[in-house]
Amino acid sequence: MNIKWKLRLAAAQREVWTGAQLRRLLAEKAGLELSSASVSALFTKEPSQVKMSTLAALCTALECTPNDLIEVDTTPVERPAAPPRPAAELPRAASARGRSMPPI
Repeated sequence: MNIKWKLRLAAAQREVWTGAQLRRLLAEKAGLELSSASVSALFTKEPSQVKMSTLAALCTALECTPNDLIEVDTTPVERPAAPPRPAAELPRAASARGRSMPPI
């Protein structure tokens, strides 16, 4: 699954052009105080994760929905078929001592 961050577009549509403007808006409208560095990272990078509370605050401040901020690519990923395992990698039979084999 691939997630594309659309925050800059949503902000620009509301005439929010800088991280400083977004930071002020988050504080005023949503009561969320973020550091300049955190807002800058949200504004300029593709985050690997975003707290739900931050997403909700962004939606409140920008008067939008999560769909306006993120896009999820749900195209299935095709994986190549696993090659057959060589005989050397196949599990051996249990020994005569009564030990069981690990699950495969």
